Amino acid sequence: MVLSSLDKMIQLQKNTANIRNICVLAHVDHGKTTLADCLISSNGIISSRLAGKLRYMDSREDEQIRGITMKSSAISLHYTKGTEEYLINLIDSPGHVDFSSEVSTAVRICDGCIIVVDAVEGVCPQTQAVLRQAWLENIRPVLVINKIDRLIVELKFTPQEAYSHLKNILEQINALTGALFTSKVLEERAERETESQVNPSSEQGEQVYDWSAGLEDTDDSHLYFSPDQGNVVFTSAIDGWGFGIEHFAKIYSEKIGIKKEVLLKTLWGDYYINMKAKKIMKVDQAKGKKPLFVQLILENIWSLYDAVLKKDKEKIDKIVTSLGLKIGAREARHSDPKVQISAICSQWLPISHAVLAMVCQKLPSPLDITAERVEKLMCTGSQTFDSLPPETQALKAAFMKCGSEDTAPVIIFVSKMFAVDAKALPQNKPRPLTQEEIAQRRERARQRHAEKLAAAQGQAPLEPTQDGSAPETNLKGEEPRGDEEQVESMTPKPMPQEENNQGSFVAFARVFSGVARRGKKIFVLGPKYSPVEFLQRVPLGFSAPPDDLPPVPHMAYCTLGNLYLLMGRDLEDLEEVPPGNVLGIGGLQDFVLKSATLCSLPSCPPFIPLNFEATPIVRVAVEPKHPSEMPHLVKGMKLLNQADPCVQILIQETGEHVLVTAGEVHLQRCLDDLRERFAKIEISVSEPIIPFRETITKPPKVDMVNEEIGKQQKVAVIHQTKEDQSKIPEGIQVDSDGLVTLTTPNKLATLSVRAMPLPEEVTQILEENSDLIRSIEQLTSSLNEGRNTQMIHQKIQEKIWEFKGKLEQHLTGRKWRNVVDQIWSFGPRKCGPNILVNKSEDFQNSVWPGPASKASKEATKYRDLGNSIVSGFQLATLSGPMCEEPLMGVCFVLEKWDLSKFEEQGANDKQNQEQSDLVKEGQVGDEKQELQDGCSEPFEKRTAQKGEASLSDCYGPFSGQLIATMKEACRYALQVKPQRLMAAMYTCDIMATGDVLGRVYAVLSKREGRVLQEEMKEGTDMFIIKAVLPVAESFGFADEIRKRTSGLASPQLVFSHWEMIPSDPFWVPTTEEEYLHFGEKADSENQARKYMNAVRKRKGLYVEEKIVEHAEKQRTLSKNK
Repeated sequence: MVLSSLDKMIQLQKNTANIRNICVLAHVDHGKTTLADCLISSNGIISSRLAGKLRYMDSREDEQIRGITMKSSAISLHYTKGTEEYLINLIDSPGHVDFSSEVSTAVRICDGCIIVVDAVEGVCPQTQAVLRQAWLENIRPVLVINKIDRLIVELKFTPQEAYSHLKNILEQINALTGALFTSKVLEERAERETESQVNPSSEQGEQVYDWSAGLEDTDDSHLYFSPDQGNVVFTSAIDGWGFGIEHFAKIYSEKIGIKKEVLLKTLWGDYYINMKAKKIMKVDQAKGKKPLFVQLILENIWSLYDAVLKKDKEKIDKIVTSLGLKIGAREARHSDPKVQISAICSQWLPISHAVLAMVCQKLPSPLDITAERVEKLMCTGSQTFDSLPPETQALKAAFMKCGSEDTAPVIIFVSKMFAVDAKALPQNKPRPLTQEEIAQRRERARQRHAEKLAAAQGQAPLEPTQDGSAPETNLKGEEPRGDEEQVESMTPKPMPQEENNQGSFVAFARVFSGVARRGKKIFVLGPKYSPVEFLQRVPLGFSAPPDDLPPVPHMAYCTLGNLYLLMGRDLEDLEEVPPGNVLGIGGLQDFVLKSATLCSLPSCPPFIPLNFEATPIVRVAVEPKHPSEMPHLVKGMKLLNQADPCVQILIQETGEHVLVTAGEVHLQRCLDDLRERFAKIEISVSEPIIPFRETITKPPKVDMVNEEIGKQQKVAVIHQTKEDQSKIPEGIQVDSDGLVTLTTPNKLATLSVRAMPLPEEVTQILEENSDLIRSIEQLTSSLNEGRNTQMIHQKIQEKIWEFKGKLEQHLTGRKWRNVVDQIWSFGPRKCGPNILVNKSEDFQNSVWPGPASKASKEATKYRDLGNSIVSGFQLATLSGPMCEEPLMGVCFVLEKWDLSKFEEQGANDKQNQEQSDLVKEGQVGDEKQELQDGCSEPFEKRTAQKGEASLSDCYGPFSGQLIATMKEACRYALQVKPQRLMAAMYTCDIMATGDVLGRVYAVLSKREGRVLQEEMKEGTDMFIIKAVLPVAESFGFADEIRKRTSGLASPQLVFSHWEMIPSDPFWVPTTEEEYLHFGEKADSENQARKYMNAVRKRKGLYVEEKIVEHAEKQRTLSKNK
């Protein structure tokens, strides 16, 4: 056991080649924290007897109660292998899907990871998710197959069955890795092909097959998990044992006399040993030979378990002596077989040695960071590495070198902020007393004792002095009450009261280059900072002195506070931290919100943002019980937002404070934190706010009783038809095909708008490419304003054309002809899944960026009116007519935009012939320009007669009227089409045994769930059920399933997509058949209407419902006497 001191750790931190930054990733309950316990106990931080029971890394109370990890926490371990000493920064991460954002923060600052898989459950949904996260961050995984003891004790497998089961698990994981790898290779191949099309070369014929050769060369070395590669370890963390093949290869090479190298290759796989010939041969299954892995390894472990569980004393003694172990008398006599097993195995096959040896051998040190990963980290958004400024590209070398000289730039990435109680900070801990202080105390105590005795003897002359000296002794402190007084004098000056209450934030970070020193001045770069913008603002460039810089957005200049070594629950003070280490930094809470890049040079780009697997979807409104405590709540919410990487805090237009979290468990944790830690007040929480989307659909072919529409008798007397119901106000013309024409209140402009549903694939493409759409909008707006500063980079241009091509591919047919070129804007918020198409003859504009054409004065003025139209569209898509929720998958077509009256008015005001001639010339030039560019600047053909004066006030009332009219037109255009609600859907993975399947299905169907597939896990009696479930129905779902199945099934919910609810929220029976089938009131539950009314009620909108429809007069009791 290594008990490492702080000095030892500081010394180890300096040797970058021997540092390993690793995180432990797995599905929930697969044994990450127990494994971490075993590794920590090897350093003597906790007792090996408590490993697995203590769960040292779960320092929060609710983590201990629930038995799941909720945050990632780091600890530094010391491991010696031969002459080499290693420093291992181990980060334990959560497995629950609600906290997968914590996994992202851990993965970013590591170089390698341990994937833990339960030997019984095998690969689970979250295993796939964490493997994908590790893959996306380019970090190397090793595999630990945990809970092997369950195969022996619970499933009672024979060694041979266990071997085939383990082989199966390995195949599943390798299949996952293979899928990730091939997708990457195919992407690269596609990129290469596009490049070869751009610049055709003679080698193009070979290039097609090039990738497969690449596959064969690269992938076998480190990608796949296989025990003979040394990147798989078999463990049972709870019993404290684990082994890699190497351990046994060493033992048996001495025993049998076969070379260790040969054994390493053959101990896993279908090989058997011929003892007479001392040769290893391929297994012939027919002869029933046992593979080496079974014969030499598993059978020994099985026989040990067998002996201990059957309490066969002689056999146990024999095994212990043959292994040369010493078992304490207490363990040997213990009645619990688990204690004996753990005592024997932890000496025979110590788990910490097996796992840490694999980590040191197989996982890279910070020096081995790949160029690919560095480039990926430095390119945010849709940038490419080549488009960054040369000073920025030069930093790549600093990353790769990981140098600790003073000249090396300091680059630190903060992946999250975590709250620490002020008491836990090293500077506030009571320090031990020195010898002199102890002597002084002793003296003081003696004096007091003497005075007491004197007082007790009642010596009169001493009384006044006693009174006089009483306050004095009080100042020094009265009788020492236990440790209390001692602590008082030991702590340095107490912190101010407020600060003490709130605790403080420590940044969870890693140094990528240079040495972090306390008190060093450093730039804090927010996620939106751009080195290019810095160059534009600061004429001196990156060499400008940092103290008198002009303000640059998203950049601050601050001083590093205290640096801490993270030791699980404790923090240790450090003066400086060399590169490649994980550390905690104090004093950044005013500069960093959730994550940030710290760099000593402003030329560093901010790192690419963390990619979170779970999207926050569960919203609740929070308010204090006593309104006077509102400021506490606001402050608490601010702190919570900083402390949790995934939570979002919003203040809605209604003034509600909304908390957006990833799931129910996450929500519960956030609320507990608010109550007990950050706000420290009583809060009341609303029902969950469920997000919906509104859309339209094609008119249905059949009605509710599956009869063709238009063939049946209308029962108009009983029910008015739906058309009459949604009365359209006067002054709005609606064509039979849904074209809505509306005039502005001052009668100067007329708009005609039609709404059409977008195909599902298009909506999906728009959702996936929201970042690209955002950058298209930025480019177009900067080109329109004449700032041609942002040169479009080749790669971005390619991405835009690829995106446009995809849209054209899916929008085919007569009604979509040329639509893609005429897209004017996306919405809501300029990057949503709805589009505005401009088909008006006399005014063209497009969202696609092209070379900027110089716009004439008139055209720029006209653009302002165009902007009003776009703003109206944005407002309309932000809140739909059904229940003020955002729209999704709708295309608004502006068919006509008539401004003739507006122009006439302008012409009457000021008829200036020369000016109109000038304008005509400018405009003809514009048209030519537009034809050449294929990208048009907005202009109007009829600007000729128009004077300048009438337009000078274009942001006056007219633009406002245009916005309102456009919004109304869009809303009415929606209402004349069949409207539908879209609900957010979770995918739900449930693992359950066969006997509770029925109950699982009952709960699912009750909550409107839909089962997609169920399959049985090979070798177990577990079923895996995949289902989709509306978010609206998911609250309390996990608890209900656990209750109904007595804890035998537990679901994992992940937000997946939006799905249209098929029923029409406004449906009323109109035909005779429907009337017969549904009754006059048609009051059977309409899912969509129920959701719609719930949202309207919450928002305080009018809900059309009668409390009592048919009732008799109620008799009162007094009449009834």
